[in-house]
Amino acid sequence: MGFNPHLTVATIVEQNGRFLMVEEMQGQQLVINQPAGHLEADESLIEAAVRETLEETGWTVKPTGVTGIYLFKAANGETYQRVCFVAEALEHDPDRELDDGIIRAQWLTLDELETRRNELRSYLVLDCLHDYRHKPHYPLEVIR
Repeated sequence: MGFNPHLTVATIVEQNGRFLMVEEMQGQQLVINQPAGHLEADESLIEAAVRETLEETGWTVKPTGVTGIYLFKAANGETYQRVCFVAEALEHDPDRELDDGIIRAQWLTLDELETRRNELRSYLVLDCLHDYRHKPHYPLEVIR
């Protein structure tokens, strides 16, 4: 059996000092994550980030940059490559049905997320946010 890493996208959306996050079920556990998901066939990474954010939060966003590319090995042994985007919130559809497993979208401060560290889906949530706050953002053109 070969090595088959999963390609995922995540989106950081900040508004008034708060970050758009989702509460979702991971097995039997409720966890907090950025809007995130897998790349689908025939879509670009940017399209995937826009789609996943809309499906999980009801927010239409405009990606403006990339914070980084992350490699993560999950407890189940699976490897994930995550491309994390920065995006601007454009419009919210409060009546939109959210993806299966998503309980709700909410806006949280970095301090609130730090306090709830044990509820995060993975350490990547805070890693991406710290990189967003303290490291350069790269232009979307870095993706070809």
